[in-house]
Amino acid sequence: MAASPKTVIFDFGNVLLRWDPNLLYEKLIPDAEEREYFLTRICSPEWNAEQDRGRPWAEGIALLVEQFPDHEHLIRPFYDRWHETLPEAIEGTVEILEALKANGVPLYAITNFSVEKLDECKVRFPFLANSFIDTIVSGDVRLLKPDPAIYHLLIERNDLVPQDCVFIDDSLANVDAANSVGLHGIHFTTPAKLRSELKGHGFPV
Repeated sequence: MAASPKTVIFDFGNVLLRWDPNLLYEKLIPDAEEREYFLTRICSPEWNAEQDRGRPWAEGIALLVEQFPDHEHLIRPFYDRWHETLPEAIEGTVEILEALKANGVPLYAITNFSVEKLDECKVRFPFLANSFIDTIVSGDVRLLKPDPAIYHLLIERNDLVPQDCVFIDDSLANVDAANSVGLHGIHFTTPAKLRSELKGHGFPV
């Protein structure tokens, strides 16, 4: 019988922190079709991912303003009002994190996140700064989940045994990649379901 995992690795966005650009752009682009076009074709997920990969925000914004000058008034708020896209922590998950920490469970994190914005978020949400033994930040290491290399980096940097670790992420692609390197992937949907799955692995939550 396989031993129960001992270590938990968290994602940040939409696991510990609620993030959705629509929360800002509902205020700026009331029409749903126009808003969807803007967030898929202009300030697109692919464009945003390059900031997560380490491109400076100033460079990313300048690139779009040059390409879409008529939309400058909508492009700049993605940076200037970015914190309106991330309004709050997901309290149920934070409670789980705190229970694991209180019970001495080793905690790590792998997040696709801009270094600039994560530094700001650590001020808003101190648990991001003081809960984890090590955090791999995509913008720092220039790797993005689901690239297996980002998981290997955490494993090798901390001498972890993959089979001893669970990895929690809201993206199925990221969970599948974690499974492919030997971690126990958990697809996050709700704090209640996460608590149940962690209990199933033997964690004190």
